[in-house]
Amino acid sequence: MMDETFLTTEEVLEYLQVNLRTVYRLIKAGKIPAVRVGRQWRFRKRDIDAWLDSQRARSGTRSSQPAAARPEGNTARPRILVVDDEASIRDLLAKTLALAEYDVDVAPDGRSALDRMRLNPYDLLIADLKMPGMDGLAVIREAKRYKADLPVIIITGFSSESSAIEAVNLGVAGYLTKPFRVPQVLAAAAKALGE
Repeated sequence: MMDETFLTTEEVLEYLQVNLRTVYRLIKAGKIPAVRVGRQWRFRKRDIDAWLDSQRARSGTRSSQPAAARPEGNTARPRILVVDDEASIRDLLAKTLALAEYDVDVAPDGRSALDRMRLNPYDLLIADLKMPGMDGLAVIREAKRYKADLPVIIITGFSSESSAIEAVNLGVAGYLTKPFRVPQVLAAAAKALGE
């Protein structure tokens, strides 16, 4: 007999590192199966893991695929480009935003981010402020040349008054300092996208 591990809603929130609204959206959309027990939801851990694996596979395929080659059905989901030189931050943001039903591409530096922006239209840019080579503010200035009304969220571990002022002057929609919590990222993204 197989060992069935069930998770409570609170355990799923912790396991997926998302907010309650996102979990309810996933249940309603039929993305993750849930069983109602009284006034609580219960989730089979293997179902959550299977769904996570499918999301990772889709994200891997999507990020390497040019926009023109994507199926028409995916165009309704907001597209976000995450630029950070730290792989762990890129992975966390990509996973979090994909779970919240966004199409996510990642770039490890400013140059590759701008290359992606030349090829693909994005609805939101999330950029680290301090990166080797081209810093986040330079990336934002260039990105605004491609799409002047592109919403931008800055993430940084090195906040300074001068960088915050320049970010405001560039019209950024959000400014998050590391370490940040997942709900802060989702709230900032939703606000920047007008959701």
